Amino acid sequence: MTTRKKHLLPGFGLSLGYTLVYLSLIVLIPLAAVFIRTTELSFNEFWAVVTTPRVLATYRLTFGASLIAALINLVFGLLTAWVLVRYQFFGKKILDALVDFPFALPTAVAGISLTAIYAPNGWLGHWLEPHGIKVAFTPLGVVVALTFIGLPFVVRTVQPVLEDFSAEAEEAAASLGANRWQTFYKVILPAIWPALLTGFSLAFARAVGEYGSVIFIAGNMPMISEITPLMIITKLEQYDYAGATAIAAVLLVISFILLLLINVLQWWSSHRHGAR
Repeated sequence: MTTRKKHLLPGFGLSLGYTLVYLSLIVLIPLAAVFIRTTELSFNEFWAVVTTPRVLATYRLTFGASLIAALINLVFGLLTAWVLVRYQFFGKKILDALVDFPFALPTAVAGISLTAIYAPNGWLGHWLEPHGIKVAFTPLGVVVALTFIGLPFVVRTVQPVLEDFSAEAEEAAASLGANRWQTFYKVILPAIWPALLTGFSLAFARAVGEYGSVIFIAGNMPMISEITPLMIITKLEQYDYAGATAIAAVLLVISFILLLLINVLQWWSSHRHGAR
């Protein structure tokens, strides 16, 4: 006679049912509506909309700037998390709270603030402009804005893992003759690598869909500093709903593929290091 495994909390079937219904209403049905709306276009019309030079330029800027910003946050987010976990210093609580500031700050306010700082007559802009460094109203400004809003995702993902990581492992590696770089590369990095990938993917996903903080500092010049979300808004303002959903569908598909690849890499990395 077989016995069913009892769960600590009963009602798994009911909970799963509510979860699927909730996800369907909040996520799946709205996303499906985007693809359904694109069926109003024939394939040739769809292809013509999503491959115009202006739209392709927005793809390159959106995904390129998002990737660069996520990579920057991967490095400096790890450094920030390391400082917050491993060191005690005056003002640590304030610094820790500032990490979450991009979460709480409205994106439009962030965009206005960054523009005021990096504009040619801004606090930093008037120092950078004479040296030929233009931030506001350029693709560089887009990277700056996306880096600003993506930092908390990496820090808050890596920080708990570093807190749980025992310093004894580092001491053991040092006692066996490992230098600081070898300790980090051979001991610490494998333990935090899955969390780093998770933080990277979250920062990248947030950057791809970011709108409010970018449109102010980007300048929104076609073929130069125009992002894909703005292109979708422009189509909607022109009452071209089919064209807007076509571009949105491409954005969704590319984002899903990239996030799927990152998750597969994360799964492979965790199993590879777990098998050691």
